[in-house]
Amino acid sequence: MRRRQFLQGAVSAPVLASGVALVTAARAAAQAKKFKISLAQWSIHKAIQSRMVTNLDFPRIAREQFGIEGLEFVNALWEAPTEGYVTRLKNNMRDTGTRCVLIMCDNEGYMGAVDRSERLRAADNHRKWVDITAELGGHAIRTNMYPGQKQPDSPAGIEEFLKRCVESFARLCEYAKGRNISVIIENHGGVSSNPDVVVGLMKKAGLANLGTLPDFGNFPKETDKYVAVEKLMPYARGVSMKCFDFTPEADETTIDMARMMKIVGAAGYHGWVGIEYEGRRLTEFEGVQAAKRCLEKYA
Repeated sequence: MRRRQFLQGAVSAPVLASGVALVTAARAAAQAKKFKISLAQWSIHKAIQSRMVTNLDFPRIAREQFGIEGLEFVNALWEAPTEGYVTRLKNNMRDTGTRCVLIMCDNEGYMGAVDRSERLRAADNHRKWVDITAELGGHAIRTNMYPGQKQPDSPAGIEEFLKRCVESFARLCEYAKGRNISVIIENHGGVSSNPDVVVGLMKKAGLANLGTLPDFGNFPKETDKYVAVEKLMPYARGVSMKCFDFTPEADETTIDMARMMKIVGAAGYHGWVGIEYEGRRLTEFEGVQAAKRCLEKYA
């Protein structure tokens, strides 16, 4: 597929009219709803990685193809984040009436590494993304809670791991506080997909700008995902609507979205809920469109 065809509507999505009045009306309508819908950039990672589009196109795609204002960037899908590049991205968001919600940060080191210098270096590696998020007007960076070596699997091992994480996340949160940015942790594999461990860090660290990003799908098969999300929601600064497939009526086939969104609402959460489509049967564009129709049922 050619890049122009992709941008103009891979699935014959209606292109929204631009203009200040339309954007203002959309924001007013969003404020009246239970939560706001954003789009995780990973939902179109195949298109970006195949070079049909770039990170700079993301604001226009979110607005024109899906009618979505909130953008959840993924640092691994960026080109070199120079000052001029960030300025171009800001201009693209301004022109499309979109806004940065957060940046998901990967490959910046292990925040729970055994070696102290390694984990503190990981904390410092995230500083540039704190600065960029603040420049773009976002509210948080998503980080990973990884040990870097063998996953802790005993109470004593988990306790030591949490002590290490308290130190590194406190260092990062102290820096982020100066830019009014939150640091949020996603259940993203390994020990981080154990909600009790993540909640343990929240309680031990006690940091005002440290929170969670509950993802509906990133749990081991043996974990009750609904109970797990319920545990993470009291600390949520974002929510990730992981989804895989949909019926023609836009009902997710692998996750009970009505039950999940009831849990989200019961926690008193009224922030952004990000669509993160990872299915294979539908195209990326079809999947995002179906996910938005599904999510709108609960907004």
